[in-house]
Amino acid sequence: MTEPAATGSPATPPAAELAPDAGLPVVAAQPYGFVFDPAHTALVVIDMQRDFLLPGGFGETLGNDVSQLAGAVTALETVLPAVRAAGMLVIHTREGHLPDLSDCPPAKLTRGNPTLRIGDPGPYGRILIRGEYGHDIIDSLQPAPGEPVVDKPGKGAFYATDFAAILQENGIERLVVTGVTTEVCVHTTVREANDRGFDCLVLTDCVGSYFPEFQRVGLEMVAAQGGIFGWTAPSSAFLAALASALPAGADTAPGPVPAPGPVPAVTP
Repeated sequence: MTEPAATGSPATPPAAELAPDAGLPVVAAQPYGFVFDPAHTALVVIDMQRDFLLPGGFGETLGNDVSQLAGAVTALETVLPAVRAAGMLVIHTREGHLPDLSDCPPAKLTRGNPTLRIGDPGPYGRILIRGEYGHDIIDSLQPAPGEPVVDKPGKGAFYATDFAAILQENGIERLVVTGVTTEVCVHTTVREANDRGFDCLVLTDCVGSYFPEFQRVGLEMVAAQGGIFGWTAPSSAFLAALASALPAGADTAPGPVPAPGPVPAVTP
């Protein structure tokens, strides 16, 4: 981690330090350029589920304005086809629980005062229960065949899952993180990844919060103090860097979303 300069401003490492391997793309990011090798970097799409994103789902029963997340959906609809065209690994996560709720701590089940609780019948099936329509990912961001889907009982992607094993098996060293919500599941995953030695870039327009202030502060916290948890950048900067790493003539322009197919779900 780069320590802040004496003035309190993040130090900017020289270009040679940022990109020791010639030809690696560099994203114009905060607090400084994010260098990545597409072959060893994964796009992580966190919890883009109907229960969190659609009207009537669990997110709305908590009193939230789900329209606040629409921008992240739109941005990801552009990023996903480009990342797939570049051959990068894409990993999706879904938060939810077994039908008997045996993996849901009582404190999580009873906390707060929502109109519907986890496991209750809702407009998209039982709330946050694996196998229900609402637990699955929205249509426009459905995983492509072969993309891992990690079913997690907690906020972070590492807890009680095979997420770490997937990263290790694929030689992944860096993560480009997207999804919802910024201050909860995205932040938890980035912090957990940071402690495990992964460098994380959070795409600012591909993550979302029900609360604009949480969105702003959550992103600032990631890149503060010289990148204490990671880097932040808009998806346009990431896509520009990704395009620069591809052979001349290669196309990363958004294309049609792949038709949903069988997706391997990774469960604890």
